Amino acid sequence: MVSTPDDVVIVGASVAGLTTAVTLRSLGYEGKLTLIGDEPHTPYSRPPLSKQILIGAWQPDRIKLRTDEELSALDAELLFGRSATGLDIAARRVLLNDGDTVPYDALVIATGVIPSSLPDAHHLAGVHLLRTLDDTLALRAELRRGPRVAVVGAGFLGAEAASACRRMNLDVTMIDPRPVPMRRQFGDRIAGLVGQLHRDNGVSMRCGTDVKRFLAENGRVTGLELADGTTLDADVAVVAIGATPAIGWLAGSGLELRNGVECDATCRAAPGIYAAGDVASWHNNHFDRRMRLEHRLNATEQAQAVARNLLGANEPFAPVPYFWTDQYDAHIQAYGIFPADAELAVVHGELEDRRFVVAYGHRGRVVGVLGWNSPWEVRSFRELVVDRAPWSSIAAGAI
Repeated sequence: MVSTPDDVVIVGASVAGLTTAVTLRSLGYEGKLTLIGDEPHTPYSRPPLSKQILIGAWQPDRIKLRTDEELSALDAELLFGRSATGLDIAARRVLLNDGDTVPYDALVIATGVIPSSLPDAHHLAGVHLLRTLDDTLALRAELRRGPRVAVVGAGFLGAEAASACRRMNLDVTMIDPRPVPMRRQFGDRIAGLVGQLHRDNGVSMRCGTDVKRFLAENGRVTGLELADGTTLDADVAVVAIGATPAIGWLAGSGLELRNGVECDATCRAAPGIYAAGDVASWHNNHFDRRMRLEHRLNATEQAQAVARNLLGANEPFAPVPYFWTDQYDAHIQAYGIFPADAELAVVHGELEDRRFVVAYGHRGRVVGVLGWNSPWEVRSFRELVVDRAPWSSIAAGAI
């Protein structure tokens, strides 16, 4: 029988960390709870940062995950504006940046990811990353001056930032070394439609080349030189080239650290230690593969699973991932996984109409479905992924 820990410490106070704490209390946990977050703000939702917050449609209070009263009702010690710098597993304690240590019986790691930058960019005024609320507010203030914008990176974040900037009627150029935006996420065919969507909305696309260096005057960005030898003018640059798991503070701890905190199928990294959210790498039994996901819903569901397992459930976490992106008039939703060598088949609508559902097949099974402006239909086709439907059953619509 698993004993209930007396003292649970959660490092990371975004969606995964807060959800773990809330779920523990909802399950009747009455022990001590400590929630550590490196930002001074109370926990908030990140997806609106590149959309509603960036364009000024929402104010920061709207994205708070809990009110101050609700946080107080958690009966947890809230250490916001403080970050973990080390972990001593033998002594069961977390080291903080101010020199304090926090003891624990059970530990949940939910530190998320750190945005990647470019070597010569971080010191230049006008060059922005887009991860935190403060990042977004600083960028928003610059965008209101009507600058020429270069978006470096055409994944989820870069594509959403470009869309937001165009909604503000700004001059936008998007640069990515891949030939089409969001290729890694959706494959060439759907990524090609995303690229056309941006061109139709006035974005200058510079795909198939990379940034060689930033051009600057008096410490401020003025443009970019690309690997193909061309240059472009820019007053503001948004760097959205991906992120890496925030695991530096765990170096030397003894935990397995590769692409995140390595966990088993129950999200357990070591006795009494679990991981949840963007930082967690675990074996998903449904797809029989290790995965690490940077999606809002996964952070919530994984945190709930971790809370249950921490209290003794010991159940594998095997979800069908779900994520979405909103760009211009396109609402794109996806369930499952999307391997680079997957086959595609249209199961609803027509690609040309930009209202369709496509299925992705891999190793003889349906592993993913994607809907473009088809919210109801894509939910019904999700069952193909849940049931591991044979690809042969729908391959007639292959494209």
